[in-house]
Amino acid sequence: MNIGIVCYPTFGGSGVLATELGKALADKGHNIHFITYQQPVRLSGFHTNIFYHEVRVPTYPLFDYPPYETALASTMVDVILNNNVELLHVHYAIPHAAAAYMAKQILAKQGIKIPVITTLHGTDITLVGKDKTYSPVVTFSMNESDILTAVSENLKEETFKNFKIDKEIEVIHNFVDVQRFHKRPVDAFRKLISPKGEKIIVHASNFRKVKRVEDVVATFLLIQEKMPATLLLLGDGPERSHIEAKARECESHDNIKFLGKQEQMEDILPIADLFLLTSEYESFGLAALEAMAAKVPVISTNAGGLPEININGFCGFMSDVGDVEDMSKNALYILKDEETLQQFKTNALIQAKKFDIENIVPLYEALYQRVI
Repeated sequence: MNIGIVCYPTFGGSGVLATELGKALADKGHNIHFITYQQPVRLSGFHTNIFYHEVRVPTYPLFDYPPYETALASTMVDVILNNNVELLHVHYAIPHAAAAYMAKQILAKQGIKIPVITTLHGTDITLVGKDKTYSPVVTFSMNESDILTAVSENLKEETFKNFKIDKEIEVIHNFVDVQRFHKRPVDAFRKLISPKGEKIIVHASNFRKVKRVEDVVATFLLIQEKMPATLLLLGDGPERSHIEAKARECESHDNIKFLGKQEQMEDILPIADLFLLTSEYESFGLAALEAMAAKVPVISTNAGGLPEININGFCGFMSDVGDVEDMSKNALYILKDEETLQQFKTNALIQAKKFDIENIVPLYEALYQRVI
């Protein structure tokens, strides 16, 4: 099949999933056309079946805000006409679903039928999409999609709760390439991070308020009162400078390390003993799933779609949002002895394998076959 994939090219979950899906489909022989404003961060190296089409938005003095949506729709039309693209799979409703509808209508005037699948990822529904500025367009474009999917049951429920959707939403969970993350830890790297054998705790996010990274630091400090530990904070975003300032005020600031954006998460996660995710809301929790694939147990909140992947007492524990005391207690239970830690590590990998890319990609292929 010739498939057009539209996504954000950044480190966020929707862009990562869309890129990994495209790469997996290309490995299975499909021709994949990525349409976005810059090359996706997870799209590295050369692949004979993958094509990248950059959306260029000319700037004119007239425009305070260059019309990206119009340029995106025009690029979609051009790519479809010149590459025999059979369907569009758009990730994240804003503005991709609306732009896809516009492209679909332009092509329909030329007698070309192009199916559109829209995959909802989270904040396009729970945060941005609910805003009255966007809500009517988001609702319309979702209803006009040929197929609508969500990455968790929780997100499906949230969509029906917040929008007047008159069609079925199919749930296809996020996935992880277990083979990529299940690596043997590099001993030299681990010794560099924890020279005295301290437990290594990791958090990765886009440092937005919804991630509540201050709770990660607070949980870590409570853990460190009971045992030596090091915290690695991966990622970047609007809250990072605030969190860094708070961390510097702590006596243990030398044990809190900010590593910034990291593309090669599969090299860092295997050295971790525990992954912390203290978010106020997660539509799914892809970062937690990647940690599990690297045999890292997860301490998380019970918000959003996290209960769909983090099984309490099996591969980690969940607590109420903001309950750092309970999170630290659960973390110490896992870390208390090597036997318990190894059992949770083994269970984390077992849980991750349920969401392996090999199990999920065929579900998308079946979806594509239905609409073509």
